[in-house]
Amino acid sequence: MVIHELKYSNTNTYLIESDKGKLLFDTGWAGTMPAFCKCMGELHMPVQDIDYLLISHFHPDHMGIAQEIANLGATIVVMDIQLPYVHTADPVFAKEAKNRFIPIEDERIKVVSTAESRGFLRSIGIEGEVFHTPGHSDDSISLWLDEGMLFVGDLNPLYELEIHKETKIDDSWKLLLALKPKMVYYGHAKTAVLDDTSKAEIKKGDLFTTVERIMKYIDKGFSIDRIQKKTGADKTLIEDVNRMYLTHQNVGVQGILDRIEIKEK
Repeated sequence: MVIHELKYSNTNTYLIESDKGKLLFDTGWAGTMPAFCKCMGELHMPVQDIDYLLISHFHPDHMGIAQEIANLGATIVVMDIQLPYVHTADPVFAKEAKNRFIPIEDERIKVVSTAESRGFLRSIGIEGEVFHTPGHSDDSISLWLDEGMLFVGDLNPLYELEIHKETKIDDSWKLLLALKPKMVYYGHAKTAVLDDTSKAEIKKGDLFTTVERIMKYIDKGFSIDRIQKKTGADKTLIEDVNRMYLTHQNVGVQGILDRIEIKEK
């Protein structure tokens, strides 16, 4: 099993290669097809070699070139719980004609239930399972590989978990952490390596340190995107910290953490 991390847009996408097939997890925004093809070329793989495309959730930055890839031979796999959301982003792209977005063709997708996911993955040489993991969105799913790898799309990163207690995000992570993952691949944050897979716990100080770093970069006048690249933090967290830091005079790290916790309740 080989995992290729494709860095061609603001969304991290992953090509999982087995001896029986290739599965792409997520895509970038509409308009990124040339960059995607270039990235595939650097791997010396034609896009036509991709057998299936699995989308973590149907937000614009994760499914923007799905149909373009499908038009070259890949089959878009949609989990049954995702069916009502397949065209959620279409109105967004309708306002941006320059991106030349191609909507997903419903008659060409392959619908798979989470219960059937292990059998489907096994058919292409991948031992694993797909789980419904709502929190970021109701249609969010995560891909688990039995080797210990986890692909979660935009599910809020583990270092934020303490501010999402008793939420859908917390419930989804409890489900996933019970699998004892070794690595977590995010849609936007840096890949996390979990050293203690028997516990898979995140230290309480991690979020404090992350917020502290974000505040320092805000003081330096860094943009949200640049702070995200520097810290690997979730963009929503950075935006919340930025807003609270700039609108509450003399607020400290703990003060921001307290406000975030109240906001999430």
